[in-house]
Amino acid sequence: MRRFIHSARAILASLLAGLVLMLAAIAACPGLHELIHHDADKPGHECAATAFVHGQVDLPVVEAAAVTPVGPAQCLPLNFASVFSALLETLPPGRGPPFFSLDS
Repeated sequence: MRRFIHSARAILASLLAGLVLMLAAIAACPGLHELIHHDADKPGHECAATAFVHGQVDLPVVEAAAVTPVGPAQCLPLNFASVFSALLETLPPGRGPPFFSLDS
């Protein structure tokens, strides 16, 4: 069922995108508009294509950020330095830093 819904959404989105593209083509080409509507050249003719031509249809504006690929990452080896501390050697095993309690 889930796969059917996913497929149905994809098909519907494709059909709607195709409809908008077809409407834009009809609005841009008067000859194509006259093939569909024989009275398309008359001044009183109103349809979705004429509304599209006259700017009476709001289209969503989508701003997409350009993704620029980044070059390969350069990995540098980590350098560790071991420092001997005499204080750590004098503490008993399992001893942590001092803890100061606020409860008196």
